[in-house]
Amino acid sequence: MTVHHHPPDELLTAFAAGTLDLGQHIAVATHLVGCPHCRIMARAMEQVGGEVLARLPPAEMSPGAFAAVEAHLSGRAPDVAAAPARHSAGFRDVPGLPPFMRHYPDSSWKWIAPKVHLRRIELPEPSATRVFLLRSRPGTKMVDHTHTGFEMTCVLSGSFAHEGGHFGPGDFDLGDGSVDHEIMIDSAEDCVCLVAMQGDLKLHGMIGRLLQPLIRM
Repeated sequence: MTVHHHPPDELLTAFAAGTLDLGQHIAVATHLVGCPHCRIMARAMEQVGGEVLARLPPAEMSPGAFAAVEAHLSGRAPDVAAAPARHSAGFRDVPGLPPFMRHYPDSSWKWIAPKVHLRRIELPEPSATRVFLLRSRPGTKMVDHTHTGFEMTCVLSGSFAHEGGHFGPGDFDLGDGSVDHEIMIDSAEDCVCLVAMQGDLKLHGMIGRLLQPLIRM
């Protein structure tokens, strides 16, 4: 598998620094599983960050800091118990989905548009970013659209194309309000993607206005 499209450096830096929310983290981590180049970049950024921290002068802890950490850890205990059940069938029927995603609670495919189905991924903790799988049939042409927030797309199988290029398994596509595109599924098989999104799609044209009330992602 040859990967041609990658997350921007600032996104990899945020991943290495641990500043992404869970939904964003999952999208970048999914790409890293299939992209040796970005794994090397992320590790290098982590090492640089570690060196910077190691060279900072020692600082005194504020009063009550240790007690605050203990309280925080105690408060996190219920989250551990609420982690996704590992006995679930998960998403084992989705080719290309990284193993770390397969213990999440399963869900079913739901119709959202002609030839397009969505399968939600329930996250174990609150996240401003929602994550789902998107499956589109061969030959599907998405209505011209933009975004009110951002959209990270990791291709698991199949492929699609728009004015930004051709995207196949392992590729990462980032869209936001500045991007206005029309997507075409050009593979002979279904195109399945993991998507992390904030905001909504904004469809253009008369057909887009008719479909807009029907599409909830």
